[in-house]
Amino acid sequence: HLYSALLADALLRHRRLRSAGPARLCTGTDEHGLKIQQAAAAAGTSPPELCERVSGLFRQALTQAGVSYTDFTRTSEPRHQRAVRHFWGALRDGGVLYKGAYEGWYCTPEESFVPESQLAERTDRHGRPCKVSLESGHEVHWTKEENYMFRLSAFRDPLQNWLRDNPRAIFPSTFYQRVLRWLDEDLPDLSVSRERSRLQWGIPVPSDPTQTIYVWVDALVNYLSAVGYPESHGAWWPAVHHVVGKDILKFHALYWPALLLAAGLEPPERILVHSHWTVRGQKMSKSLGNVVEPAACVGRYGVDGFRYFLLRQGVPERDCDYYDEKVLKLVNSELADALGGLLNRSTAPSINPSNTYPRFSEPCFPKVPDSGEAKGTGRTSAEDYELLAAVASLPAQVDGYFEGFQIYKALECIAQCVRQTNGFFQRHRPWKLERRDAAERLWLDTILHVTLECLRVYGTLLQPVVPGMADKLLSRLAVGPAERSLSGLTFLARYDGKPCPFEGRQLGPDTGVLFHRLGKLETTKNRKQ
Repeated sequence: HLYSALLADALLRHRRLRSAGPARLCTGTDEHGLKIQQAAAAAGTSPPELCERVSGLFRQALTQAGVSYTDFTRTSEPRHQRAVRHFWGALRDGGVLYKGAYEGWYCTPEESFVPESQLAERTDRHGRPCKVSLESGHEVHWTKEENYMFRLSAFRDPLQNWLRDNPRAIFPSTFYQRVLRWLDEDLPDLSVSRERSRLQWGIPVPSDPTQTIYVWVDALVNYLSAVGYPESHGAWWPAVHHVVGKDILKFHALYWPALLLAAGLEPPERILVHSHWTVRGQKMSKSLGNVVEPAACVGRYGVDGFRYFLLRQGVPERDCDYYDEKVLKLVNSELADALGGLLNRSTAPSINPSNTYPRFSEPCFPKVPDSGEAKGTGRTSAEDYELLAAVASLPAQVDGYFEGFQIYKALECIAQCVRQTNGFFQRHRPWKLERRDAAERLWLDTILHVTLECLRVYGTLLQPVVPGMADKLLSRLAVGPAERSLSGLTFLARYDGKPCPFEGRQLGPDTGVLFHRLGKLETTKNRKQ
């Protein structure tokens, strides 16, 4: 859940930095259903009390990880329930609901019926044979009741047309193809209510108090209620992007678009899908004792360290693996050493005693017609011009990867440029230059100017991913709040003969190490905690 939220948060922050119009991030808690009713009973509390507590824990986890949500919808809220009742009315008026007997294998933890083909035979903890969902491993129970049914089968053609007309509607493409395959298979009508006698914790069906609206129909409407449905949603809908885990793809990419079309609304503009996190190659599970607690990770690696790891290593197309040594190696190498070390070395009093943004000298770093073919002039080398070309093209590259839901690739490009900048700094050894010599001072200041310009670009581009650390870096370089947007981001203006607003400016205060190196965990017990 936190990974979904971090992906959405980075996309939101990036959009804002591009000044690409109004943006908001809606999240929340889906609070109705049989499993909540049963969990509350087992805990000796009421469903509202349980939801109040657990919803607070989710909100706390998001806040701890720096997720800048603008809306937090609880499906037990009156505004949401009103939207659900109106949505149900639109389905009823559209003639897509009918009452019918429904029977099948129901999985309470997933709140869904599971087809026979997706079941496996197992034994329960008492050694008795039982059926479980192949995907989740949860036990299923045979259920027979009279419910309201949704004519999903009537929406095969409209859904296929929608997807063929919008090949980027579901991304990455592997998930788009999966949904197209589902549409070629059997598409039975969907049970959209439960008997009230079995499920009291939910929204009653309007005009039929014997039935409760199916929890997934209720939950999916949160995307509408968050933007003011049924009155003012038109200002946002359908230009919305859903960020979801692959386990709930069918609900979001099949059932939800069909329900929307049935209610007279368009499907969302894009559905962005990500895979899961394993721990040392194994699925997270309470029985294995390998569930990773986000709060412990934030405490261990810091907000920025944990965010960076998940967004740098998370590849939406496939499951990714988490373990402590992997996090330490990555954040120490790329944040503490490469980025933090570069800032520390290029702003050290011994090398920059005036604590200013040094001046660039054109004769020291002459402009060449084609950076890619530069052989180097004087002290500059071909690699130096390659660095300039790489950093100049970096903002557009990063922008494209964010738009393409490939944040990990954007961070890979930034990390590569940081390595190149360290190589530039190391190659020219500015600490060996004599500041009292006029010619050497010009070259020294030019090296520092180029390095700080690179750092300013990296700090600006990293804001959506590591907001705290990026702010610290940009403040050290005296980059003001109004100078941090992506829309006005320029690089090394002086190389192109244009003025640089930062040149000669006093640097910001030195607030210490940019990112502290993390040590190894001492014991297995600590690792488990």
